[in-house]
Amino acid sequence: MTPDRLEAEGRYDSFDNGRVLFNKKKNRLPAMGWNSWNAFGSGNTEGLTKAMADKFVELGLDKLGYKYIILDDGCYKDHRVDGRLSNEEVKFPSGFRALSDYIHSKGLKFGMYNDIGTNLCAGAEVGTCGHEAEDAENYLEWGVDFLKVDNCYYLFDNATFSNPENARYTYAPAISGARLSGQGETFEFAVGKNIETTGSGIKTTEIDGKLYFTNIGTFDGTGPENSPVGLQSGELRIEADITKAGEYTLSVDHRNGKEPEIGSWLQVAVEQAGETSYVYDDFLEENSEISFTLSEGKCVIRLMNHRRQENTLNSYARLLKELNRIAPDNEIIYSACEWGKTQPQNWAYKVCDSWRILNDITFRVGRDGDPGVGTWTGDYTTSVATQYSKAVIMDEFAGLDKGWNDPDMMMIGMNGLNTVQNKTHMTMWSMMNSPLMLGLDLRRVEKGDELYNIIANKDVIALNQDALGLQAKRVYCSLAKEAPDKEYIRDINRVDILCKPLTGNRFALSFINVSEEDKDETYSVKLCDLKKALGDWIYKCDKYQVKDLWTGEITENTTGVFEVKGLKACDNVTLEISPVM
Repeated sequence: MTPDRLEAEGRYDSFDNGRVLFNKKKNRLPAMGWNSWNAFGSGNTEGLTKAMADKFVELGLDKLGYKYIILDDGCYKDHRVDGRLSNEEVKFPSGFRALSDYIHSKGLKFGMYNDIGTNLCAGAEVGTCGHEAEDAENYLEWGVDFLKVDNCYYLFDNATFSNPENARYTYAPAISGARLSGQGETFEFAVGKNIETTGSGIKTTEIDGKLYFTNIGTFDGTGPENSPVGLQSGELRIEADITKAGEYTLSVDHRNGKEPEIGSWLQVAVEQAGETSYVYDDFLEENSEISFTLSEGKCVIRLMNHRRQENTLNSYARLLKELNRIAPDNEIIYSACEWGKTQPQNWAYKVCDSWRILNDITFRVGRDGDPGVGTWTGDYTTSVATQYSKAVIMDEFAGLDKGWNDPDMMMIGMNGLNTVQNKTHMTMWSMMNSPLMLGLDLRRVEKGDELYNIIANKDVIALNQDALGLQAKRVYCSLAKEAPDKEYIRDINRVDILCKPLTGNRFALSFINVSEEDKDETYSVKLCDLKKALGDWIYKCDKYQVKDLWTGEITENTTGVFEVKGLKACDNVTLEISPVM
């Protein structure tokens, strides 16, 4: 089995054209709701799900904008029945349509989970791969309003639980040189001479005494190592001045592999006279020759492999295509959970409403009676600070016309986070326009208690749901050297200031101490600097009303300088600033 040939809109070169695929809907604010995974893992049940829906209404969370009750992994029978998905009969005895009806009867919306691979992450052999049409039918029959789609057991990448040899799809072969010949001309290219590398990540590697270019592909973004800003892959480019138009042949000196950095799939594109044509897109066999027609004049030949992104986009697009073919007016929210692996900030807006930016925020999920564990910081992705540090510089990729960066479900209410950390967690996700997906067992919450007052803070929720739909921009970072909105800073010993434009000429400022130590300094930002960073989104006047969104205190500001004196460990001060006319 090989990946589909892509339509032009699915090509890497189309990622920045702003066009969506298969009638993907726009102008949706971040989704709000509850997902079962952090609370119960794959041990969720029909009874627990109904209990969460009941608590939504009891607590009035539905009135605050929380809408979706989402079943995560563990809800299906572990194999298909006559090619169809079906409910796990012990945990979900009434079936999904009955559960959907119950949730809808509460005025809420129903969400489910699947995977673009062959299996779900917990192992059930019911992934959507090859079953998109019948799965779309089932989801529409069951009244599904939200789909979270994962990336395990994916055939065309070395994703989680996939065959590691699938790296053959996602990296180009090691390349030492190339020869272009035809019409009496021959051009020779070799490492270290006349092959240009563009983008980033390409390495020069000696293999059996010979130099090769390796790592020709797209960075794996599953972990926190690489910045999400800038080019996430590299290409080789060779140039030739063609004196006679006609048929030419390209041969590539290469070594195939099935491992990260050395794969077997090559894409070749030719640029001439402002036009780009793909002339090869397949496994590159030994002694392969690639033939194509060239015009007279300068040409650039690109040797590359963007299939990690293109294949994944195509796979997510398949399910969207079927949903919108069957029910063009459906309002299903479509959430890509591929952990940032294929740099979805570049392409996911074409098909999805949100996209995960990293691996899971916690690997210590709960179960019935056990709240699970969340952490403020960690070595990998499993912490509030790690997810935030990446998402906070990704504002350029988000918006009503695109969708939302998703640093995973919130861990508020899990063990391991204190009240201050929970408040700042809520602030961060709201300022960044991340989906507000609760992940706690709501039976732990009572109206008016500490947890309730955090997840039900109307003013903070309003930041996330503001109609402008703009993710906050980081305008100051105590560790930034030049550009706080672009620099990827993982060291948490810092203070950030975020600014978020709001409707009505308002804006929000959030002073966030990411550190686990108290900070005694005064942190300030001037109106002129906010205007420089955000332009006309910041309205200048002589007087502002300033509301602290966690204490409720209201003051006035006539200086145009907004400051905070000292911040406790992991704490935040978040202000809504409104012009006074």
